[in-house]
Amino acid sequence: MFHVKHVGGTPAPAPPEAAADVFSDRLGTARRYAELLTGPGVERGLLGPREVDRLWDRHILNSAALGELLDADERVADIGSGAGLPGIPLAIARPDLQVVLVEPLLRRSEFLREAVEELALGNVAVVRGRAEDRAVRDEFGERDAVVSRAVASLDKISRWSLPLLRMNGRMLAMKGERAQGEVEEHRRVMIGLGANDVRVVRCGVNYLTPPATVVMALRGEPKTARDRRRTGSPPRRATRRPT
Repeated sequence: MFHVKHVGGTPAPAPPEAAADVFSDRLGTARRYAELLTGPGVERGLLGPREVDRLWDRHILNSAALGELLDADERVADIGSGAGLPGIPLAIARPDLQVVLVEPLLRRSEFLREAVEELALGNVAVVRGRAEDRAVRDEFGERDAVVSRAVASLDKISRWSLPLLRMNGRMLAMKGERAQGEVEEHRRVMIGLGANDVRVVRCGVNYLTPPATVVMALRGEPKTARDRRRTGSPPRRATRRPT
């Protein structure tokens, strides 16, 4: 269990006014999570000390903003969850969601389990493993949405996220200012993996500056080599063998 010590003897920063609207009657839980991040999270190397001052806007509210893109009672997986971002703020703001935090590293998964227990988050489970492992997929089944935050490039995120989704489920990858350029760079690979309707959306526009930037894609059927040839290049001509 946690023994919270604050960085430099200072408490976690106070939440901005917008946090009350986002978390409502669960603001106290969000504040406790902020304390866990600035205490044990920093001590265990899961959050950099320089991030403490911008903890709410850049990390907690930024993550919770994903809730704008999710329907009621959806099943969500957060891959490469790290310190619980975006999954834990999302689960606090949206208690109707069922959230699985997927994290391969032991020290991070231990932090997540302790945090979930400390915060009494009955709608959150922790799975230690890699998103691409079949055992991980089998453990919690298909999801309505898979979320991630600064995990890897879009081609890798697509390879890890899309197989975890039900058909037409949503991949929601939080990205920075280069999101659109990254989409253009990896669009062909993403489509080949089965991503449909790939686009950049923004959420939290009423309380975040800048808003959270998210690459969204729907899961479809992966394209076979034949499909890619049909859409990407003309068919090869048959050559007549000499008689």
